[in-house]
Amino acid sequence: MNLTTFGFILTGILLNAVAQVLLKAGTKAVGAIHLNAENWFSIGLQLATQLPIIGGLSCYVISVVVWIIGLSRVDVSIAYPMLSIGYIVAALGAWYFLGEALSMQRILAICVIISGVVLLVRS
Repeated sequence: MNLTTFGFILTGILLNAVAQVLLKAGTKAVGAIHLNAENWFSIGLQLATQLPIIGGLSCYVISVVVWIIGLSRVDVSIAYPMLSIGYIVAALGAWYFLGEALSMQRILAICVIISGVVLLVRS
């Protein structure tokens, strides 16, 4: 995998992880969602007007385009497992921006993921 291809794959992954953090930030503003026949429209409207949710959905759209470009250049057996980098970025983003807990067990799991990605990229 050359540097340009890696850049497309990594950009798609990072945009996807940023989208997750933004979507969570938007849902925190709305609160726990409990849909029923009476409130589905008002909840949908609340979500649709949250800037973090709009930003998260925008990141998703861009990430899909970038991901497709990267995927056209590398085997899916290499690209798809690299999506696990997104778990790391999302966990760190949630910890830093949303105040979510990052326990020692989660940090250890992130180290295992990093090891796997390094082995994969070097293959």
